[in-house]
Amino acid sequence: MRALHERFLDEIREERRRLTSRRSVVRGTAKLAGGGALTFAVLSGTGFRRFASAQAFASDIDVLNYALTLEHLEATFYREGLATFGADDFDSGIFDNLALIRDHEAAHVALLTDTVAQLGGTPVTELTYDFGYGDDPAAFLGVAQALENTGVQAYDGAGQFLTDPELVTAAGGIVAVEARHASYLNDLNDDVPFPAAFEMPLSPEEVLDIATPFVVQ
Repeated sequence: MRALHERFLDEIREERRRLTSRRSVVRGTAKLAGGGALTFAVLSGTGFRRFASAQAFASDIDVLNYALTLEHLEATFYREGLATFGADDFDSGIFDNLALIRDHEAAHVALLTDTVAQLGGTPVTELTYDFGYGDDPAAFLGVAQALENTGVQAYDGAGQFLTDPELVTAAGGIVAVEARHASYLNDLNDDVPFPAAFEMPLSPEEVLDIATPFVVQ
């Protein structure tokens, strides 16, 4: 059976391909039949699922806790992984760069946790995870690539539901760094660091479908 992270990467690539194709169809339909057809196309199929999933965001706190859920996943992944592997398990310089990514993810967790609390919400907490890389450094890098790419698409999909401009700016600052992580991990895994001119957003439903198998409890 193929490794879990490989299947997740396939899902990410397929989502990009499918959304690009759907957008082309929607644009063509709109040109032929006007705005009403465009609305119907966006709210049908995957577009409707995306719209329905968005209704779970009742407030900025909900959006931030969604982001925090993913940041806990990433922060724990790097913390545990770099406690398992050492510099000798990777080519020169890679361990140090992964340590920087680990520290970035921990900083994201701290910022989002503090922000949710300041807004009067209850920050979500770290769970228990199984990332499935075992003692294989190459598998660890593959999972890292899957998580980083998913994280970028998750932020892009959820950012539109923030209502406070300052939070939009803060989220943009995080997703820009996550995109740098993703590009670096893509390159390490012999994929194109910047595969498309536009990033394709994922809905919360789609992101959780990808992330949930990592969660033990």
